[in-house]
Formats: sequence, structure tokens, C-alpha cells
Amino acid sequence: MADGAVYISSQTAWDLVWDKQVMGDIQIRALRTLSEMQEAVALQKTYWGDDLESVIPAHMLLSLANYGGHVLAAMDGGQMVGVLVGFLGTSNDEPNRPAMANLQLVSKRMVVLPEFRGRGIGYHLKREQRRIAIKQGVRLITWTFDPLLAINAQLNIRKLGAISDSYLEDVYGTSEEGGLATLGSSDRLVADWWVTHRRVEERLNGNRTDLGLKHYFEAHTPIVNVTQVNSTGNSVPPDVILDPTGSLVLAEIPINYMAVVRDDPSLARIWRIHTRDLFKRLFGMQYVVTDFIREIYEGRDRAFYLFSQSNRPFEQVDFSQN
Repeated sequence: MADGAVYISSQTAWDLVWDKQVMGDIQIRALRTLSEMQEAVALQKTYWGDDLESVIPAHMLLSLANYGGHVLAAMDGGQMVGVLVGFLGTSNDEPNRPAMANLQLVSKRMVVLPEFRGRGIGYHLKREQRRIAIKQGVRLITWTFDPLLAINAQLNIRKLGAISDSYLEDVYGTSEEGGLATLGSSDRLVADWWVTHRRVEERLNGNRTDLGLKHYFEAHTPIVNVTQVNSTGNSVPPDVILDPTGSLVLAEIPINYMAVVRDDPSLARIWRIHTRDLFKRLFGMQYVVTDFIREIYEGRDRAFYLFSQSNRPFEQVDFSQN
């Protein structure tokens, strides 16, 4: 194993077998030198292009990596195939508290080469980031992601065990240059990953039974935005959102939002406004995103966020069963 390279620890035997079959000989290690950072910049450009606003420059990556942050790379032999950038920060929710009391790790950028996606590389980059946070004594890792991208929600919420109770409207502006906005919108969910919480441990170590739609329906969990299918096969959100009842509700999103953006931009814009209104409404009622489910339901491949209601901070709530 190369110096500084690591495989992710604390895995089940099944995980290790799966890693070898899917990840192959890919290793994850921390980057330290300017030349490595320049390679990380080139990797970013495979997704973000040459827009200076969207790509973190090499000199900034170097500073982050050497002053409390990290730049993690997934290496396939001598080729860099994935990169994850994070840095130490504080929350502005209670600005009068000492910085140490608000300390968190901010995960800013993750990119995997297209031909290497679907092999668990992003998942294992995040697991190594978690190991770093725990070593530094940090309980919370936070980042943002587009709530309409089911593949991101599947990783962030379902596999990693992050939660969300915050919706940011057009946080990166409305310009589509650089890829931060889609159809003039850059709405994001804030993912909070409480890395030492029992629920996260159970998800990562396979000690928790994943719950599906059947389990939630048995608990009388309603779908508050039941969709229909249009003539082109795309899911269409309802005009009216049902009033949530009980402590659990399901909210549906498209399986492949970017395909909707490409094929039917008007419908994609409808989905954006619908999701924005729905999420902000549920968050205002003290619901928290605690799970994500993708299943065949009523003959269709469908995706749902699970919202759990609570009037207490997440640290004080046991969401182990959802």
C-alpha cells in the first residue's frame, strides 16, 4: 500500500468483499503537494468545466489541506479518479458562542470521473472524511446538495445517514454559468451528518434494517404529493399538497430530474417550485428529512424523502428506526 493510502475501516465482512469486487484496487489517500492539487483541479474540470467560479484552484486546495482541512483522492493506480474537499468551519446559528462550540467540518466539493461512478467511490471518500472528523473531535459534517437529484439523496440520506432540516433558495444565484444553477435555480438542502450518532454507525456498519415503503405504509405514513404520469412517461407533481398528518410523511421527487431538465424544461421548473414550497412548508412544521427510499411502487420506479416530525434538536432525538 502506498504511503498515506488507506482503505476505509470499521466495515462489515460483506462490505470488504463488496469493496474488492466493485472498488477493485482503488485506494483513498490525502493529497499534500501543489502538483497533486493541480491534478485535483483537472479532475474538477471534468464536471465543472473551466469556469473559474466553480473550480477550487490549486493554491486554495493546498492551503486547505495544510491548515486543518483535507483534500482526499481516490486513486486507481497512478490515476486520480475521485476527489473530496473539506475544511473546518463554524455555524452561524449562534454567533455569540465560542468557535469551538460551533465547530463543524464543511464538505465543499466531491467529483468522481464519469467512467468510475457507480462503484462506491463517493461513499468511501465520505467514510474517510468521517474518520478524519472523528479523529479531530468534530461531531458534525455538513454540505449542500440539490434536493431534486435522487442519486445524491440516495447516497447522502439513505447510505450515509445524514439528515436535513434546512432548505436554501437559490443559494448560489441564478446564473447557469459554471453549472451551479439549473434552469436559473440553485436551491439546495443542507445535509447534516452527525458522524458519532448511533443511527449513522448502524447505517454504515450494516447493523440496521433498512425500512421500505411497506414498513412506512404499515405505520400509516401518507404521501403528501401523489404524482401522476404524463404522456411522455414523466412524473408530474399535484397542484395541491395534502396536509401532513402524524409524525411521518413521504414526499416524492422524480427519479431522474436531469432527464426531465433535458426533455421537458417546463416540467422541470414546475418540479423545482413544487419541491421548494413543499420542503419549506414541512421544515416550518418541524419535520426533518431522515430517510430516502427508491422502490418500484404501483408499477413505477419512484423516489421518496421521508420526513420525521420533532420539536427537539436532532442530537436529542432518537431517529434510529427511520
